[in-house]
Amino acid sequence: MASLSYSVVLILCFSFFKSLIADSNSSFSFTNFGLNSSFDSVLTLYGDAKVVNGGSSVQLTAPLESSAGRVAFKAPVRFYGGIPKKLVSFSTYFSFSISSDSGNGDGLAFVVFSDGYPVDLFDNNGSFGLLSNGGDLKFLSVEFDTLMDEKYGDMNGNHVGIDLSNFVSLKARNLSSVNLGLKSGNRLQVWIDYESGSRRLEVRLSKFGENRPLDPLLWQQIDLPKIWPENERFFVGLSSSNGNSSQLCNVYSWSFKTRRSPDWMHSEPLDPIVFKKGEENEIKIHEKNDCVMKILSALILGIGLGALGSFVGMFVWMLLFARRRPVSPEENAAMKPVVDEKSFSK
Repeated sequence: MASLSYSVVLILCFSFFKSLIADSNSSFSFTNFGLNSSFDSVLTLYGDAKVVNGGSSVQLTAPLESSAGRVAFKAPVRFYGGIPKKLVSFSTYFSFSISSDSGNGDGLAFVVFSDGYPVDLFDNNGSFGLLSNGGDLKFLSVEFDTLMDEKYGDMNGNHVGIDLSNFVSLKARNLSSVNLGLKSGNRLQVWIDYESGSRRLEVRLSKFGENRPLDPLLWQQIDLPKIWPENERFFVGLSSSNGNSSQLCNVYSWSFKTRRSPDWMHSEPLDPIVFKKGEENEIKIHEKNDCVMKILSALILGIGLGALGSFVGMFVWMLLFARRRPVSPEENAAMKPVVDEKSFSK
């Protein structure tokens, strides 16, 4: 009986810790693509993409016109995970460079492909080599666009945009305003984060070697559950095409991970707080709230672990020691004093 009770406690403890910890069911990280990295067991190269310079980078496009290439994560990633199922958050980091001797190519895009999207197919007439007439095929992309395409309403040939199943960006940012040039040939680095609790996609960009910017360069609220069903899976990749130019695009490092928020954290969409001072103040408020939430989460976690530890300790003590306490026999009980009635009669 005691062993059965102990097993039940262990199962409860395991379930408790599993629900508290945000799991990472899909992740990889490559600082280079040499033979020792074994990247080919995790990533797949498509089109003109190939490893160059002894594995220091993946060259997505060749110095030829109408070249296109792509690197993608082999394993499908689920939008929902855990018990109960919850929408996952994801983060990615990569460093890249774009250079061109003649003409302007499309640039580079980080793409979240829907399950069933033909990742190995390219459209030379579509931006970044992506299918321009995919029909029901859906994708989410962050484009680093070096071509001003009027039919998509591009602001210039040096911008970052967030796209959803087409190349007309939901929101875009002119990089010339922050002294960054995509096709300068200089190495740049990118951080892209999707937070499932707030349904917020954030993009950060800086020169290679600089610290991660505190404020995002670009952000957009995207409610993925309204776009993809619960049982949907997705693939992630980096895609590039150069159109009628000789533009070269190289990727030097790439990492990706998903995580599931603990069950006690808020999982519904949060409306952003809008102040009259504009978007800059809103971003600062959002990051401050994130800090407060992390502190509160740590406090709740500490209290929960303390309570669980006390419960397990008391339970184990009861099993091991409570039944071994000595019981005083009745014959050793204290005797009541006997009163001599004759003494009172005298």
